[in-house]
Amino acid sequence: MKLVLQYFAGCPNWQELEELVLAIMAERNDLELRTQAIATAEEAVEHEFRRSPTLLVDGNDPFASQDAEIGFYCRLYATPSGLAGSPSIEQLRQTLAQA
Repeated sequence: MKLVLQYFAGCPNWQELEELVLAIMAERNDLELRTQAIATAEEAVEHEFRRSPTLLVDGNDPFASQDAEIGFYCRLYATPSGLAGSPSIEQLRQTLAQA
């Protein structure tokens, strides 16, 4: 399964999401992770970048919101503990198990 972690430098939450994904990768051997820094508005449009951090799973955004604008915004995820800068590790495990 190919994972792409999209982010922009102005939003630090991508590092937490990367740590969670790496922890799951230590449990599984079928995941590949690539990071993709989005640096310009043109790149944001080209890659349909809908906030940072975004985790694409085989090209799809399983946490996508229909109304999320393309651009440089920090993304919030609804977790069991409330809004957070990344999904919980359990949400990630469940999402990757269903992909």
